[in-house]
Parts: sequence; structure tokens; C-alpha cells
Amino acid sequence: MSIQNIFEQQQHFFLTNQTKDTDFRIAQLRQLIKILKAHEQEMYDAIYKDFGKSEFETYATELSIIYSEINHFLKHIKRWSKRQRVSTGLVHFPAKSYIIPEPLGNTLVIGAWNYPYQLSLLPAISALAAGNTVILKPSELTKHTSAVMAKIINTHFDSAYFCVIEGGVKEATELLTLSFNKIFFTGSTSVGKIVYQAAAKNLIPVTLELGSKSPTFVLADADIPMTARRLVWAKYLNAGQTCVSPDYIWVDESIQDQFLIALKAEIERTHAGSIERDNYVRIINTDHFDRLKALISKDKLFYGGASNRDERWIEPTILHNVQANDAVMHDEIFGPILPVISFTDLEKAIQEVKARPRPLACYVYSNNRTSINHILESISFGGGAINDSVMHLINNNLPFGGVGRSGIGSYHGKAGFDTFSHFKGILQKPFWFELPIKYAPYSKRKQKIIKRLLE
Repeated sequence: MSIQNIFEQQQHFFLTNQTKDTDFRIAQLRQLIKILKAHEQEMYDAIYKDFGKSEFETYATELSIIYSEINHFLKHIKRWSKRQRVSTGLVHFPAKSYIIPEPLGNTLVIGAWNYPYQLSLLPAISALAAGNTVILKPSELTKHTSAVMAKIINTHFDSAYFCVIEGGVKEATELLTLSFNKIFFTGSTSVGKIVYQAAAKNLIPVTLELGSKSPTFVLADADIPMTARRLVWAKYLNAGQTCVSPDYIWVDESIQDQFLIALKAEIERTHAGSIERDNYVRIINTDHFDRLKALISKDKLFYGGASNRDERWIEPTILHNVQANDAVMHDEIFGPILPVISFTDLEKAIQEVKARPRPLACYVYSNNRTSINHILESISFGGGAINDSVMHLINNNLPFGGVGRSGIGSYHGKAGFDTFSHFKGILQKPFWFELPIKYAPYSKRKQKIIKRLLE
């Protein structure tokens, strides 16, 4: 069946109003979690073929988050979908006012390759929970995971409701010509601009989850061993191919040497032999490998740097004595390379961050509440954490999204439901009473009365 035919089928199905029934939505989400659990092994095998991701990491960073999100929606769909009473005001007496959440309609979700299940299915789940139909276009770079998602979804769901379309640029380009009611894209800023431009031609609302260079501040009072432990886990998770990975670190010069030693020790403790044991994710392809390898400057190398192009791995790497204008500081790294920059003046470090595009994430390690609040209030960023990294993503009650060049809009939990919903405002009045002052002929007396009511 052609893309055009699937799109038209979904248009027709949405107009039947079946998706507006919350019981229908709940049944579909229950079906989804059931079939995903039934096909877990296929999903593990597929992602391992794409870039060597272990079952443990796949479950921890992908499937568990998907299951948690579905269960969160199952608990709250009924309440979030109800009409919401709001105050009305005396001028409207005896009226009442309320807001009706309603689905946007036919939606397109374009997923990313670095977490191919999570970043494809999570926004699709938000769209389904809000009562929309969904066409899901996963990344062509992870062909095995895309194929298994297509098999699972397309076998168990009517294409008129939920459908996965595989393919590359050709298929994505065709999809972007269609008049969807919402487009959700996760990926690079450069491709995000293309999606945004295509959507603008048809005035389609978009949510763009993009990337950035996400900074981390390690202040002098930080617990160095624990900071190193949490940062090493967050940075080298998925071999650094995480949109909210700590991209680079600003560390107080007074603790820099201790901090670097702690980072090295933690890497050696947690990652020794991990490559040989298949516990270390591969770089997605040789193009990305070559780009990353070129960022490792030997004169800046503090630890690591070993690699294997044929097997597409780069060991956890630390760069020190990094300057703000070094090549590794130009664009998002998206790999297992961690630049460390020292500072003596926190304010100057903050200004360096502010001079760059607003990041998707920011992390602060410190017990100094004044300094923490100063950073939080000074820097605009999508979201983040204090004394941790990345973990804010798994709180269903926190919205996830960027700001500025790092993204438009947000999702996860209620934020995801809202992203795929329209909130229709309604004023309802009876026939038995009407204030005469709004009707002609007008007078000074009527003007005075209406001023009292409205001001």
C-alpha cells in the first residue's frame, strides 16, 4: 500500500471519532505493551545487529522507559481527557466555561537512530494516548530495529490507525509533502530545519527534539568520587550517542587534577573489558566513527583514544587542557569523547556557555545552593539535573524538550499528551438571562457599568 493511501486511510478513520473514545485508546495501549513484551527477544536481537547494544542496556534505556510511559498514560488518560472547568467572571453571568481536550488528528512521528525504540515509540505513544492516528517513520540508519518495529506494529495494528513506514530520504520527503495535523521529529538540527520548512508550507504544527552541546559544571565543593561515577555512566552510556549526554565539562581549576584522576579510575573500574564482553555500544556507522576519531587531539589526550574502525568502537576518552575554540568544542560530539575545561571564574564560564546556542541539557555538581541557583537562573536550557546527569529523562512528570536551536516543544507524560492535543475553550450560557448593556443603543451610563464589570 502506498504512503498516500495509508495517509488517506488514517484521515478517514480519524473522522469516525473512534480514537476520541478513551476506552479505545486504553485498549490500544494495552495491546501495544502486550505485543512489545511478546517480541522483546526480536527487539534485542535487532538492536544488537545495528550497533551492538546489550540486552541489559536495551531494556534499561529503551524498553523500560517505553513500558513506564504506557503505564503512566493508562493511569491518567481518563482524567487528562475530561473537560476542565475554569472560572468565568461576572460579566458572563450566568455562564460557565470549560476546556475540552481533543486530538489533533493525523500525526507523523519521525524517529532517531541513537535510541531507535525509545525515540520512535515514545512520541508515538503520546500521540495515540491523546487520540490521534500515527504514521511512524523510524531511522533508516538502524535498519534491523526499523524492520522489527514495522513487523510488530504493522502485523498487530490496522494501518488506518497506526503504521510504521520504513525507508530513507525518499520516503521521508514524500511524507513531508502530506498535510498532517502534527509532525514530531527527533534528530539533528540540520534535518530539523528541513522538517520545519516542509511543515510551514502546510502550516503544520511541529515538535522538534534536536541536539546541542550540553554543558556540565563541576564546582569546588562537589563530591568528586560520586560526581565522577555519575558522569562516567552518563557520558559513555550508548557510547556517548545520547542527545542529553554531558557534552563537555567545566571544572573548578582547584579540583581539576583530582577530578581527572577520579574520572580515569571510574572508567577503568566500570569499563575494563567491556568492549570484549560486548557491553559497549558501537558507533552507528563508519562516517560517524571517522568524524569522532578526527576530534581526538593527541596533545589534548588525557585518557583513552584507542579505537577499531572495522568494529566501529572508540574507547571512553577524556581530553584535557581543552580551549573553547578547539575543534571538539564546535559541534555536538555525540560520541565517547569528554572534553574537560578548567575555570577560575564561574561567571566567565557561564558567559562562555551563554555565548553558544541554548543547550538541550545542563548539569551542575555542587552543594552550594547559591551557585546552583545562579547557574540555573543565568543559563537557558531544555532541562537538566543537579548532582546527576541524564536521569531527569525517566521522570514521567518532567517535560522533556529543547529551547532555541535545541528544539521546539516538549513531551513525556502530561507534556506529551498536551503536545498532541488541542484545547478547545467553550463558554456556555442559558437562555433565561441576558445583560442588556452590551446591546445598542450605547450610553455613558452603560459605559460606566461595563467598565466596572471588566476592569
